[in-house]
Amino acid sequence: MSSATLPGLAVLNPGGRDVDQSFINGPGDPSEKIHAPINYHGYAACTNGAFYRTTELAASHESVLLLLRSNLEDTRRAIELLKAKGCFIAISFKESGTHQVASLLSRPKQFELFRKIAMAADLCISSTPDLLPLYGSVSKRAAFVPTPYPLEFESWNFGQPLENRHGILIGSREFSVPSRNHLLALSAARTLSTLITVINPDGKSGVHALAALNFPTDQLNVVSPMSYPTYLKLMANHRLVLQFDQSSVPGQVAGDGLLCRVPTVGGNGAIERIAFSTLNGHGRGFDELVSLASRLLREKEFYQEQVAYLDSVPKKQLSFGAVREVLHRLVPGVAGNPWVAAG
Repeated sequence: MSSATLPGLAVLNPGGRDVDQSFINGPGDPSEKIHAPINYHGYAACTNGAFYRTTELAASHESVLLLLRSNLEDTRRAIELLKAKGCFIAISFKESGTHQVASLLSRPKQFELFRKIAMAADLCISSTPDLLPLYGSVSKRAAFVPTPYPLEFESWNFGQPLENRHGILIGSREFSVPSRNHLLALSAARTLSTLITVINPDGKSGVHALAALNFPTDQLNVVSPMSYPTYLKLMANHRLVLQFDQSSVPGQVAGDGLLCRVPTVGGNGAIERIAFSTLNGHGRGFDELVSLASRLLREKEFYQEQVAYLDSVPKKQLSFGAVREVLHRLVPGVAGNPWVAAG
């Protein structure tokens, strides 16, 4: 039995770069100085827990979600220490796109180590339904739990009046990852005759790659990476987000769209499938996605319907309160939902 003293779920990224961060008071307000309460930080934030890179500090909680990184030996050592402290241990891949997990486990020794870690853990939490068969093959207890977003907190509502929204933001950024289909999304957006904004993380090489697409000079707006709150403000000024990502990721781009109340077209991630049921790329061809984007640009009633849906329905599955209730049923030491969702 753990001698835990701290509330909520501890999310542990052993040896990671993100600093230790407490969410004892919930998600807090948007800040350029600290990590936003999204992705795996969201699991900690929605339970008033904390995010750590130090195993000893994480052991101060009754339950720990241990993230699997490229160095699985760090994970194995962390499990040994946490078990000695009596903690309940859940595990999850930190980078959980199917291509990322396949790369991590491509060597037999890595897969065998993963299998031993999963068998030692009390629970496998999958941030995407696509990994459930993998977890289920090595563990008797696995559950899909989507990454939460603070949708019920007004300070995290970046939505703008519809009349202030213009053009398309491209949701993907990586030319080098084939499953992102970044080039195809850009090429398709070019045909929609509206302003296209794309974030270029690759400096001069990215500029050269974009120049090869030969966009009209007044159609493409290229911006550099920015802080998360600034990025959300940028997204919120667009009519829609377009991506052709087929990486089966948890779905941060879609989650960002929820915070901005901006429809996201394409993507087959977990949040896309839940929050954008009529717009996601799961089972839809790229030509159909372009057609949906065109309708959002030109059909006022269709656009308003999609925005109204975003401000209500996803809260039932993806808000902090909704995901906290799921974790409350799965993980010891996580209290029920203290928040009442707005709207």
